[in-house]
Amino acid sequence: MTMQRQCVKVEKRDGISWVYLNRPEKKNAMSPQLHLDMDAVLEELETDPDTKVVVIAGAGDNFCAGQDLKEFFRGLEDKPAEFKRISKVANRWRWDRLYMYDKPTICMVDGYCAGGAFMQLIATDFVVTSKEATFSLSEVNWGIIPGALVAKAVSQALGYRDALYYACLGDAFDGEEAKRIGLANICVPRADLVKETEKLAKKLMAKSPEVLRATKQAMRSVRTMDVQQAYDYLDVKNAAIRVSDPEHSYRTGLTQFLDKKTFKPVYEPFELGTGDGTRK
Repeated sequence: MTMQRQCVKVEKRDGISWVYLNRPEKKNAMSPQLHLDMDAVLEELETDPDTKVVVIAGAGDNFCAGQDLKEFFRGLEDKPAEFKRISKVANRWRWDRLYMYDKPTICMVDGYCAGGAFMQLIATDFVVTSKEATFSLSEVNWGIIPGALVAKAVSQALGYRDALYYACLGDAFDGEEAKRIGLANICVPRADLVKETEKLAKKLMAKSPEVLRATKQAMRSVRTMDVQQAYDYLDVKNAAIRVSDPEHSYRTGLTQFLDKKTFKPVYEPFELGTGDGTRK
């Protein structure tokens, strides 16, 4: 199933929604309309029952060349109210929505990933990149600092020295370097990019959706907490899963491991949809 907006294309296959920034003639640089389209698409997919995993990619040969300098900056510089409105939408989908999104998200990167694109890159849960991809924080080369939350996101995702080096030098780097510095999880040749992304998505879909959601949100939340805050938050988070999880994952996992001996939790998830954990 394919759905199309002006600057975004969505293809749904087997539980995966492939969301493509769709301005290939501009290397998928982000225009005001693209921001509006992405915000609407992500809102829709978060509650779409057919979507289990969201993959964000770029149409054509590039992921995203950052903000469209002509349409986003120059086109809005004499329109302060519109600039404020579009900036809010741009930051919402690239960070506020994605960072705590209810469903697992994967960023699939090929070609250019530059500047403002680092926000959605880091806000997604996982990154699969081609070796041939080109990453660049080039703002310093044309007279500004990394915009919106890019500086914060990069300094949070990378080691201090790596973040400082690439932000201050503006040097481009490839997919292998992105994996080495922790910006990507998986780096493969371009020919294997879709296959590896799909493989990761299928592994995620085999997990309990409720537990996976709670785990990824907990991992993000505790990063900024002190130890006592983390203890308290994680206790509450664990209790919430027991109440809201339709799979009854805790009881189901124990039943399949201890009683049925049907899975090895070190190597695989328990089988979903069995009803093994339902209270008698």
